[in-house]
Amino acid sequence: MTHSNLEESQNKEVQLPSDSSNRAKKWAFLALLIYGVLLAVTIIGSGFKLATGDHARELFEFASNPIMGLIIGMVSTALIQSSSTVSSIIVAMVAGGLPITIAVPMIMGANIGTSITSTLVSLGHVADKKEFQRAFASATIHDFFNILSVLIFLPLEIAFNLLERISATLMEFFHIGGGLSLGGFNPLKAITAPGADLLKSLFSFLPDEWAGALMAMIGVGLIILSITFMGKTMKSLMVGKAKDILHSSIGKGPISGITSGTVITVLVQSSSTTTSLIVPLVGNNVLTHRDIYPFVLGANIGTCITAVIAALAVTGANAGFALQIALVHFLYNFLGVIVIYGVKFLREIPIKASHGLSMKVAEQKLWGLAYIVGLFFLVPISAIFLTN
Repeated sequence: MTHSNLEESQNKEVQLPSDSSNRAKKWAFLALLIYGVLLAVTIIGSGFKLATGDHARELFEFASNPIMGLIIGMVSTALIQSSSTVSSIIVAMVAGGLPITIAVPMIMGANIGTSITSTLVSLGHVADKKEFQRAFASATIHDFFNILSVLIFLPLEIAFNLLERISATLMEFFHIGGGLSLGGFNPLKAITAPGADLLKSLFSFLPDEWAGALMAMIGVGLIILSITFMGKTMKSLMVGKAKDILHSSIGKGPISGITSGTVITVLVQSSSTTTSLIVPLVGNNVLTHRDIYPFVLGANIGTCITAVIAALAVTGANAGFALQIALVHFLYNFLGVIVIYGVKFLREIPIKASHGLSMKVAEQKLWGLAYIVGLFFLVPISAIFLTN
């Protein structure tokens, strides 16, 4: 062995423990962030209960209109750019007394709001007309699917409480309760309740309404920070594996595409990250926007895992409702895939709509700006005025 080869071998040997140590630290940090999500959910739930007492329903009267609930979920997700964060906050709000009927449209709105991220990513290809057209089409297929899903399921929810009834029936059939209970002992409550109780005691000098509102605000801030860093940490740990799954599954049929989209989103804890991974591939003509369609649908399903994790932290009288809204989130996304992708006529609508819009945007860039501002901000604001 030459001197240079020996030195290279020694360097590799020295680097391995360091790499292993860094990964171990990232996994430990990830565990801390998951605890942060669980703690935040407990704090928000406790804060809402403290602030509202027995008047939670009156507090959310402003959102009793399903359209307002949809808009709240949509705009808040567009601003935060994370449906996982917003759905976890909704779970915590349900734990604090937000009625399921109001929470369901919020979940639907969060699905639309999260699609702004991949649309913004497509703007990175704006310098090349053909690349931009392909990238914008691949990004907005997510938008149009989620809009179509709302157009189908929101009227059904308003008329029949469809998702609320199905989720309640499933929970009753499978005897599902709230929280993670082991023989009457809830380990998550044991590790999160002390933090919430400590915060409550720190604000004990304030009126209950103020103390509860402050706790809820701190909980929201903590959940945003935790999920933001969780996504980044999971991405650094799993993005290589995620890309391997992506390249090995795309183009092998809808089941493979949906499954890989679900798995990758669970791995990186962010549907925005998942859908953003594929936009450059379509922009650079490696894939077509029709190829990645099932993958995007899988991302919608995979993003539900965060709400389930959040719901496990909830205990008490509303624990069952918190788990039910997490189940609603899954049912809504899963049934959306079954209904829209399962019916050929409906399946083609997002493909054709995204392609048609991308052709206009490629010719006139202002169409792209008008679309983003209009869909995610002007339409919701207009709906607020119309409903009022």
